[in-house]
Amino acid sequence: MSAAAPLAGSDQPLARRYDGFVVDLDGVVQLDDQPVAHAAQVLAELAAEGRSPIFLTNNASRPPAEVASRLAAIGVHAEERQILTSAMVAARVLADRLPAGADVLVVGGAGLIDAVAAVGLHPVSSATQSVMAVVQGWAPDVGWQLLAEGSVALRAGAQWIATNADRTLPSPRGPLPGNGSLVAALRTATGLEPEVVGKPEQAVFDTAAARTQGRAPLMVGDRMDTDIAGARAAGLPTLLVLTGVAGPRDLLAAPPEQRPTYVGADLRALLQAHRTPDVAGRAAACGEVAIDADGNVTTHGEFDAERAIDGLRAAAALAWAGVLAEDRYDDVVHRLGL
Repeated sequence: MSAAAPLAGSDQPLARRYDGFVVDLDGVVQLDDQPVAHAAQVLAELAAEGRSPIFLTNNASRPPAEVASRLAAIGVHAEERQILTSAMVAARVLADRLPAGADVLVVGGAGLIDAVAAVGLHPVSSATQSVMAVVQGWAPDVGWQLLAEGSVALRAGAQWIATNADRTLPSPRGPLPGNGSLVAALRTATGLEPEVVGKPEQAVFDTAAARTQGRAPLMVGDRMDTDIAGARAAGLPTLLVLTGVAGPRDLLAAPPEQRPTYVGADLRALLQAHRTPDVAGRAAACGEVAIDADGNVTTHGEFDAERAIDGLRAAAALAWAGVLAEDRYDDVVHRLGL
């Protein structure tokens, strides 16, 4: 999809159109330890057809076995081989650069500690002279002491790898501080910049896509700045679901590099065909819903959740074409009941 193109359509369910799937976790499948509605059912249907996805997460706090266990607790079956975390990617980057057994200061939790150890490096929590690198990833128990040790090591010359720079992470109570917020503390303290290796960096998407063994995998995510932008840069088609960070207004305002191929309310969008929005002059239509440049919504038949998403597709096409002004976005979203 080109930068200026509207959302794409598909006359068959996306689960049939694509032969592999990379699915983000936080905001798509789960919100903290709570399930996202309909996710488990959809993933079970995919698995029954032999189309289980690779789960790709920027959350570096848990080892793959724990991620799989927590997914099982919300009704999602996943094997360890299906889990790819930013901690695993960061550890592999460090293993390719450092001698075996090198001391690495981990500003993070068990997921990052285990990943560092698994590639033959030595995770430590103190800024000794032997520390060759600092690797930083979100975990709920990261506090001032670890950040202070990281600051000392970085000022002494250790290289700095961050698993991701997400400012927030989704939760049932709304966005909470993510790894990017913690990275900002060390950036402020040291004046240095980390090398970020998780989403939206291309290497992590290339790795995940290869793991699907599909020729045309689809990336499913809830964040446009990481999931969508990174997958686009890696040449992958994308589905944005509205169950996490990005909302309808964010879609309308998305810069070209963050615009998804498809949009859906939740993971059920994988099991659905997608109608193509069409722009004609100062209006756009999708299915039985039309939006004009003033933000007016018209529809044939009873307005329901499916038509609301079609209306959003039409509004996005109009906004991306520069016809729907930004000061109309909130009105359109409200009129669509989103």
